Amino acid sequence: MNAISSPLRPIQALPDHLISQIAAGEVVERPSAVVKELLENALDAGASSITIRLEEGGVKRIAIADNGRGIPQDQLPLAVERHATSKITSLEELENVATLGFRGEALASIASVALLTLTTRTADAAHAWQIENGKITPASGAQGTTVDVQDLYYNTPARRKFLKSDQTEFGHCAEVVRRIALARPDVAFSLSHNGKTVDHWMVTPIAKRSASILGEAFANARLALDESAGPLRLHGYIGLPTASKGRADAQFFYVNGRFVRDKLLTHAVRAAYQDVLHGDRYPSYVIALDLDPALVDVNVHPSKIEVRFRDSRAVHQFVFHAVHRALAQTSATAFGTTPAPATAALGDSGTTGNGRLPWVGGEQISFAAQFATPAATTSYQDYGNSFNHMRPDTGGVAQTTGNYGALFGKTGDRTSPQTTSFATAVGGAAPNQLSDEEYPLGFALAQLHGVYVLSQNTKGLVLVDMHAAHERILYEQLKNALDENAMSVQPLLIPVTFYADAIEVGTASENAEVLHSLGFDIAAISPTTLAVRSIPALLKNADAQTLARDVLRDVREFGGSRVLIDRRNELLGTLACHTAVRANRSLTIPEMNALLRQMEQTERADQCNHGRPTWVQLGLNDLDRMFLRGQ
Repeated sequence: MNAISSPLRPIQALPDHLISQIAAGEVVERPSAVVKELLENALDAGASSITIRLEEGGVKRIAIADNGRGIPQDQLPLAVERHATSKITSLEELENVATLGFRGEALASIASVALLTLTTRTADAAHAWQIENGKITPASGAQGTTVDVQDLYYNTPARRKFLKSDQTEFGHCAEVVRRIALARPDVAFSLSHNGKTVDHWMVTPIAKRSASILGEAFANARLALDESAGPLRLHGYIGLPTASKGRADAQFFYVNGRFVRDKLLTHAVRAAYQDVLHGDRYPSYVIALDLDPALVDVNVHPSKIEVRFRDSRAVHQFVFHAVHRALAQTSATAFGTTPAPATAALGDSGTTGNGRLPWVGGEQISFAAQFATPAATTSYQDYGNSFNHMRPDTGGVAQTTGNYGALFGKTGDRTSPQTTSFATAVGGAAPNQLSDEEYPLGFALAQLHGVYVLSQNTKGLVLVDMHAAHERILYEQLKNALDENAMSVQPLLIPVTFYADAIEVGTASENAEVLHSLGFDIAAISPTTLAVRSIPALLKNADAQTLARDVLRDVREFGGSRVLIDRRNELLGTLACHTAVRANRSLTIPEMNALLRQMEQTERADQCNHGRPTWVQLGLNDLDRMFLRGQ
């Protein structure tokens, strides 16, 4: 087939109006892009209150008014010119952008595909000024700026045909407003569509703003996050794994106040959740990363939604470890200000005064001495002396070493539960001298159908899935035991060779030490061939070529192999699942108490390895409501 030939034309400069419309195609993709650009300009102008009015999904009209600094009259002509801005003046400032906008293209691009009217007034001006079609006239108005955009794509009907329904376009606009409102809780926002107010957010702390936008379900199941390392600070809220969603529609990540979609940051958060989240579920979060503007390049995409970090490896590791540490505090024993998982489902009952069950343990119990920690009861003074007669026999708790060891297949003589006094078990302390906060999961009452452990604590009733809880305990102990030792390496009797492109060969050569620390010996034997001579012993049954390619890709992109850890943890999770106590296994009261004590000292004990909850709390208020007590 012959190629279609075009007539030979001389090279010539494009007319300004065509240049503007080409630029508008990059900046103004749909009405929501107009809303985003105008909101960013309003925030850069120091606005503390912004009103957004839309008609017909923003296609007919977008009017955004703010109370910012305004634009002086003599600068109005430049405000709507291409590549004219007050935010940067040099290459040095471009490399240290501290504002949301900086390109100087937004207003000019919008004006090239819509009817734009800009009304503005500064604090020292006697009245407002308006510019429309290049003509400046006096106008009335308060301090700030109002941009009125009407008939979007009126002069490019082909572009207009690609837009969706009014409701769909409004949904995209509303999503943009939500993103920006989450980033700036210090600014009031009001959004209306076709004359009806849809959202209105007053100036509030980020805790209330995020609860208002993401809903009470997120507010009742989130963890506060605030960590710093050198020039990096990560803060915000991450959702508990038990509050995960089937869609990734509640994930908001901000870099220096700018909403971004960055695969490196998304990967870091996803990797941190892997141990506590099922593979097809998505976490919810509102996270802000603050760093020196010189360390991040925001000038990589016209919509400014993508960024590039100067040291991507350091940022990835910082975000991963910060979120990972926060999730480690989600166990029944974590101390904080957010509700326990059961609270998210049952309301405020069943928690301490600050909304969390308090922290009990110290460091993780070693794998060898996993049953050496004695347990004790709490005082339960709030329920009177009658409760002391109902609690399980406390003497047997001291004998948990032999009893709980049986769950792991250990053998040994069981001492009678009556042979050790309560005082001996807790080092001589009397029951009324113990704090209610020492054992938040309480003490076992019975076993239900060989599957659930029923426990009583100061808040009410605790239900524990014994297999899921035991599985998490074993899994964490296996990981800790493996991490304490050097990576065991399995040399290959016959090296596995495979074809590799130049990038893979370069990555293997440049990162030989990193690969060696991960247990891999991958070397180039020709410009197009790599040889795998050893792999981690834990993964000796994996396909060496596939494993090597995955590791090389992750080392190149993220600076360390998450695939290795993912596969290692997958194997450990399988081992823990097969080793954990099975359903219908009859446990004694001391064994059940030992399980509760281990849960209190195990990180991420809220979920099993598959992301399912391991325990729930039923508060006395919940039980009273069930039986209509007090009504």
